[in-house]
Amino acid sequence: MTFPHSHNGPSASTPSSRTNSRAENERTSSYDGMDDDRMSSFNSVNDGGPGRQDGDEEALLEKDMIEHHVPEPPSQTGFVWASFWIAVNTLATIGIVFTNKAIFSDPSLKLAQLTFAAFHFFMTWLLLYTLSRPRFGYFVPRRTTIREVIPLSIAMSLNVILPNLSLAFSSITFYQVARILLTPTVATMDFFLYHTTLPTNAIMALVPACVGVGVVSYYDSLPTNDANVKTTSSIGVIFAFFGIFASSLYTVWIKSYQRKLQISSMQLLLNQAPVSAFLLLYVIPFVDTFPTWSQVPLNRWFMILMSGMFAALINLSQFFIIGQTGPVSSTVVGHLKTCLIVALGWITSGRLVGDKSIVGVFVAVGGIISYSVVMLRYTARASK
Repeated sequence: MTFPHSHNGPSASTPSSRTNSRAENERTSSYDGMDDDRMSSFNSVNDGGPGRQDGDEEALLEKDMIEHHVPEPPSQTGFVWASFWIAVNTLATIGIVFTNKAIFSDPSLKLAQLTFAAFHFFMTWLLLYTLSRPRFGYFVPRRTTIREVIPLSIAMSLNVILPNLSLAFSSITFYQVARILLTPTVATMDFFLYHTTLPTNAIMALVPACVGVGVVSYYDSLPTNDANVKTTSSIGVIFAFFGIFASSLYTVWIKSYQRKLQISSMQLLLNQAPVSAFLLLYVIPFVDTFPTWSQVPLNRWFMILMSGMFAALINLSQFFIIGQTGPVSSTVVGHLKTCLIVALGWITSGRLVGDKSIVGVFVAVGGIISYSVVMLRYTARASK
């Protein structure tokens, strides 16, 4: 499950703008490979992905890495360790997207989305709680009141649940490509809410990215007579676009809440993750359709456990990637995850190379990579 991550590129509005890697998921979630969105996750959350993500918890962790020192290995082995954590992050992001897709392909589990989200929120809290202990000391926990974080916790829940519903009713290719829209959506929200702007070249690069997603949305949702070809349903498209809006709003709110509460991103996430899980417990009995638990195959339980472990690995590895590399490397890793997930999703979709939606894939991915290049150069010039 990905909290959100994937617009894989940086997003900036002023000379002091941040540089981000994917969601992008992605996010993918952060938990599902939407991770590198802003890394709009823990934004996994994700390529994630999921999240965010591929989403958004991963996004929070990435931003916080800039604010907190993370112990680095000795310089002579720094490159080896960085490469190791990049490999772990990439494989975990890909793993969580395909694992979640397999879980949601089971009709008995497809409609238990809130329960699945609550499980991932618990795994996120457990990871952050562990990292905040004096033995590890990656950050110092700070308490907030439940009332203060309830709105953000609700947004966090929607940021995970809606993209996961999209994944359940969509092809992996469409799911991941659609997360590219996180970047222009966040930029639009920043403009209307905070009057921040992007360089003209960056805006121009986002146009083909949006067009490419539109092309993929159209052709991937067309019915086919080939039962082996995986397509995206109309409800999957609807969930995807609502999920993009929710993930973008969540990303924008994170900045606002950090300023308001004077709290770091990791401290904020440590507070809101258990609140999100707790709030879902009130809704789960009325919304989720539970399977007969005794009839759930053992391999499905294993997949659910692996999904949680992938989410933890995504978030943990992101600490070391940001701590030992830089924004350029992080952005490249985000794009690598997007390309790999899209490519593997295409291979497993049963579609032919000549399928028209592949044009949209190349246009969308090319647009978001161009955007990242423009923003990295812009940020480098502004920092001089």
